[in-house]
Amino acid sequence: MEPIIAIVLVLLGYALGSAKLVSQGNEALVERLGRYHRKLRPGLNFIVPLVDQIVMEDTTREQVLDIKPQNVITKDNIYLEVDAVVYWRIVDIEKSFYQIDDLQQGLNNLATTTLREVIAQNTLEETNASRAEMNKALLDELNQTTTTWGINVLRVDIQRITPPESVRKSMEEQRAAEIKSRAAILEAEGERQAAIKKAEGTKTSMQIIAEALRTSPESKEILRYLVAQDYINASYRLGESENAKVVFVDPGKSGDLMKEVIAEAATKENGNGKPSEHGST
Repeated sequence: MEPIIAIVLVLLGYALGSAKLVSQGNEALVERLGRYHRKLRPGLNFIVPLVDQIVMEDTTREQVLDIKPQNVITKDNIYLEVDAVVYWRIVDIEKSFYQIDDLQQGLNNLATTTLREVIAQNTLEETNASRAEMNKALLDELNQTTTTWGINVLRVDIQRITPPESVRKSMEEQRAAEIKSRAAILEAEGERQAAIKKAEGTKTSMQIIAEALRTSPESKEILRYLVAQDYINASYRLGESENAKVVFVDPGKSGDLMKEVIAEAATKENGNGKPSEHGST
């Protein structure tokens, strides 16, 4: 009876020693007599006790590496403090164990060095304006090396780019100057458009007056009255100004001058270079 119990206990110990449970999302490496033998997938697996040994079990899920703030010099010799986050996962657990001694430390050092190199190839302005392009450049550079380590870098995000206080102040002043310049340009453009509209309105008014004089000669007296009224109003406003200067104009000559302007407008309206019969006096 005792030998049977001993055999049962041996078999039970063997079963317990050979059964290995691997969690979902993990993989494990098995060595047999000191050499790589096989990988264990998630679930219940069996190995040979005393002959096989599990040397590594790690997750194949996505992992996050936080790169601490680094002092970096840009292409135009500006010191920046930059930090980033690297998202990665193991795609070949065998390579990740046998190709590099300390995977986490190696990835951290590689990401830090690559970050400095990429920033050094750009000016401060380019660094602030092309963060997405730098993220892609970092991703490509990291994957060229990490492929041999059995890992895949999924994303790289540069989180903060912090220039010195003096540089930040200069950048704020530059942005304020650009905003002020754009406002001045918009204001000048508005004044130009207003002047164009006013000139177009004056041109249209002259055309209407010229057409009225051509078709209705009796409207000349009304026009003279309106011109005289505008002349009086303008003189009144000029007199109210502190810096105004009084200029005397011969009313008789001003009337002749206005007649010449009206006749010229009527001539242009006809389009033949000659005054119309109703537009000349």
